[in-house]
Amino acid sequence: MEKLYYSIGEAAQAIGESTSLVRYWTNEFDRHFKVKRSSRGDRKYTAEDIDTLKQIHYLVNVKGMTLEGVDKALKENKGAVDRSVKVLESLKIIRDQLVEVKKAL
Repeated sequence: MEKLYYSIGEAAQAIGESTSLVRYWTNEFDRHFKVKRSSRGDRKYTAEDIDTLKQIHYLVNVKGMTLEGVDKALKENKGAVDRSVKVLESLKIIRDQLVEVKKAL
């Protein structure tokens, strides 16, 4: 069962980046997030927020886009970026499974 909210540490782990980078991206692209705050002021991310972080990660690290370019891409082509991220994640899972099969042989 999927959680409703994730901590900043869990969000960072999901994309393989530091919490400070997640915090920076959340501030930089605030209009693309629905981050809530706990009573202590901690950020709480939804699954949709984590998907957005994955899209930003893909655009910056795989496509080599600038932050301005990422913002434009998120506004204009969110669906296309989302599909690319999901395909990349699926390929990584398949690669990991193939590595496990190779080890078992």
